This record gives sequence, structure tokens and C-alpha cells, in this order.
Amino acid sequence: MRMLKHFQPKTTANILVVGDLILDRYIYGETTRISPEAPVPVVRVTATEERPGGAANVAVNIRALGVAVAVLGVCGNDDAARTLLRRMEETGVTGHFIFLPDFPTVTKLRVLSQHQQLLRLDYENHAGEVDSPELLSRYAGILDGMDVVVLSDYAKGSLSRVTTLIKQARDKHIPVLVDPKGRDFSRYSGATLLTPNLREFEAVVGPCRGDGDIEEKGRELCRTAGIDALLVTRGERGMSLVGTDDKKISHLPAQAHEIYDVTGAGDTVIAAVAAGLASGYSLLDSIQYANLAAGLVVEKLGTATVSVDELNHAIEPAAGHGKKVCGEKEILVMLEQVRNKGEKIVMTNGCFDLLHAGHVGYLQQARSLGDRLLVAVNDDASVRKLKGEDRPINRLEQRTAVLAGLSAVDWIVPFSGLTPERIIEKVKPDFLVKGGDYRPEQVAGAEAVKAAGGEVVILPYQDGHSSSGIIDTIIAKAKGKSA
Repeated sequence: MRMLKHFQPKTTANILVVGDLILDRYIYGETTRISPEAPVPVVRVTATEERPGGAANVAVNIRALGVAVAVLGVCGNDDAARTLLRRMEETGVTGHFIFLPDFPTVTKLRVLSQHQQLLRLDYENHAGEVDSPELLSRYAGILDGMDVVVLSDYAKGSLSRVTTLIKQARDKHIPVLVDPKGRDFSRYSGATLLTPNLREFEAVVGPCRGDGDIEEKGRELCRTAGIDALLVTRGERGMSLVGTDDKKISHLPAQAHEIYDVTGAGDTVIAAVAAGLASGYSLLDSIQYANLAAGLVVEKLGTATVSVDELNHAIEPAAGHGKKVCGEKEILVMLEQVRNKGEKIVMTNGCFDLLHAGHVGYLQQARSLGDRLLVAVNDDASVRKLKGEDRPINRLEQRTAVLAGLSAVDWIVPFSGLTPERIIEKVKPDFLVKGGDYRPEQVAGAEAVKAAGGEVVILPYQDGHSSSGIIDTIIAKAKGKSA
């Protein structure tokens, strides 16, 4: 498998997603006791959130990867549908919703506490197929100009005429990707790629004991169902691409570091493949991007997306968790990843010209306030403005290299200017730490941190430790020797 290059979305490309529209609602709260009425936890609600789900989630995942996308589907004429449409438009997705009477929009409500899902409630009272001539006519009207079509089947009835949809797209030489449901994959005949998970695949072909079974049964299924290729997602065992010949067989290892939630992971996979193909990448390269994206999204909570920056960051291990000195763009990506795991960010700043015991103790105290410590470091020009023309003693590269050697420091971001206020306003740390005799309101960036719900903490400097004092001592001793 060759090394991937950075993903560059084709901004002029267009993708059409068709399928079942779902609204995902999340209720977050604290659980500290068991109900006296029944042996169930009591959740004190602290926040609610609404996100696009189903085909809508596929669309927002594609948009997050920088490619223009429209979504077509049926929904109810209700508040849930209007909320869903509004959320789609906020993310830059074009919504082609067909509002049907007596067809409540499918809504999934999840109750979460301490990053764990306690309960899911599904609101839907219909089953089977939805015969909507309007969907076919709208589809035919917007198909021209599309680079890829994605059909997202959640078995809610929207894709009752899926074979027709596939044929119309393939007649125009448009590749069609399908996230399938059910045991009859022949209804997807003509599709370019199907993306079942292993459980869905085995429900059709029977149990698979390993790669060999998946290859053999996958090839046979492609031939009998009239499908170009299958991408079988296998959880912690990665994913397997299978076609009708050996040239279309590849097994990719899983990329996740920690799995927090698999909700919507399949949506991210098919979205990344679609974005890759629409941007001119090969099927195999597109699937490698999808594999990386899947590894990132399962580290997040609930239906979520992966950005281009996150994806490209994952492509280069050297720019990953082992790298401490980062640019602003890089650090914002990494902070988003750890925040999705519920980790608290601590931030401080300084020149750190001559690192001494006082610095080490201060940074250890700061790190103890949260889970990750970000240190903003003045560049050489700003040190000169603050300390004088004979400073810094050590260049920026040397100062950051020494800081990077401290276990208390997770990341370092250099900055220009006298204060890092602009970076602080972007980072919005949970704890902004400063040393000395400042008052919290005097600290640069304090207002932005407090407005975001963070805290400003003043830590005392350790007496007898300062870079200036060390420099004065060295100068005095040098003068004494010369005398």
C-alpha cells in the first residue's frame, strides 16, 4: 500500500446523497443517584443537541471534507424536519427535502452521561417502502452535473426505487456508492461500490472465518448481484475491498487509537470514499482516506464529522501525537480531538529563555489542573521587544526544544506579538494559567476564556528563580574572573 499524499478536495466537484433522513437528538446530563421509583439512574439534564443523521449525516461528512454536496430524501411535515433542514443549511449542505403528510420524520434520541450512552429512543411509526414519484422526478432534475451519487439506505423506506436510481446515474457514467441494508443485495445491481459492515455482509453470505472467506464470498456476491466492488468494514480488524478479480482485493488495518462511539462511522466511511472519488483520487486511495477518517470519527462522541485538517494530520505520523511543537492550525485540530474525549485543556505562555527549576515547578503545577498543557512561547522578535535587544539568549528553536523535553508539556505553539491573546481566543482553554502577582482580569485573553466557561488561575512564582537573575549572576561572575 503506497503512502498517501495530503487530501486536497476538488472544490468544483458535486456529490448527491439520496436516502433516509434522520434527526439525531442528544440529551447530556449528570448521573449521581438511582431513582427511588425504579432501579434506573436519574439524569440531571445539563444540555441538549440536535445533529443530522442517516443520509443527512453522510452529507455533512462530505461537506466537512471540502466537497459541495446536496441531499435528497423524504421526511415528515413537522418540526423535526425543519430543524434538520436548518442544521443542514448551517453546514453548507443543499437540502432537497420532500415533505410528506402522515410520515413523521425519523428521530433518534440518545441520553448520555459521563460520555456513555444510557438510553436510545426511536421515534418512527412507519415501515416498508415509501412510494414517492416526486423523489424520482427531483432526482432526475438534479442528477446532471454530479460527480458521484451516494445512496444511504437505513431501511426507512426512502429508497424503494433504488435500482432505478442506480441505473439513471450509471447511464450518465456517474459512479454510485451504496450503504446497504437487508439481505437482498441484488436490488443494488449496477452499483459501483457497496459498503456493508461485517455483520451485514455475513447476513447475506454466511459466516466468514477470515480474509480468505471474505475474499471468496465477496467475489461471488459481486458477480451474482451485479456489483463492481464491496468495501466490508470490520471494526477493529479494519476494512476489506473486494472486487470480481484479485486486482481489486485489499485489506486495510484499523486506524482508531481509542474507540469512544461507533455511531455514524459507516456514514463517515462512505462520505470519505465519495469525496475522494469526486476529487479525482483512485478507488483504493479514496478507501485509504476513508479508513483514516473512520479511525478519527470513532474517537468522537455521537454522529460526528472529520475535517480536511484532521485527515491530513492523521496522514503524517510525524505531525501527530509525537510532535510537540505545532503551528496554530495544527494545534486547533489536535485540541478538537482531545476535547471530543472530554479532556480539559490548560494553557500558559512565556519566553522561557533560560529554563530553570522555577519554570519546571510552575509548568508541573499548571499541568496538574487538567489533562493537557499547551504552552505558547514568544518568538525571538517579541522577546527582544519585552526583554531588550540582548535577548533572547537562546533562539526560539532551542527554547522550544528544551520545553518539549518536559513530560508536563503536551504541546508548544510559538507566537508573535507581545501577548498570545489572539491564540487564546481561538483555543479557549479550560484553564488559563499565569504566574506572578497578576490579577485574573489583567491576564491577556482572560475575558475570552471566562466567556467560554473557562477559569483564569494565577500561580505564584518560586522565589529565587528567574532567567534575568541567572543572566545577572553569570555576568557578575564573568566580570569577577576578568578582574
